[in-house]
Amino acid sequence: MGEKKKLTKTPSELEVMLMKKLDTIEGISSKKMFGGYGIFHEKKMFGIISAKSEIFFKVNDATQKEYETNGGIRHSRMPYFSLPEKVLSNKKSAISWAKKSIEVSKQK
Repeated sequence: MGEKKKLTKTPSELEVMLMKKLDTIEGISSKKMFGGYGIFHEKKMFGIISAKSEIFFKVNDATQKEYETNGGIRHSRMPYFSLPEKVLSNKKSAISWAKKSIEVSKQK
């Protein structure tokens, strides 16, 4: 029989980096899901770190254009777009975009 891989609870470097960037926003948490992570604000998911180490934030009709203009790509059929590198590399921008996605996640 093949050897079973032991699941690890060690967070990925990307998850640690993103959580550190967003550390000034109260109520942020992450949870290992589907080979990646769900990123939550007060138990509402607003972000995804995919198994391929890509970060996606939730969008709506009003915010999607900003992602597209900056090179963001849709995550399959879900209302999530990839976070552009220039946004991720700037803590202030990352926080601003996260806050917009948090607001989107609160909408019905």
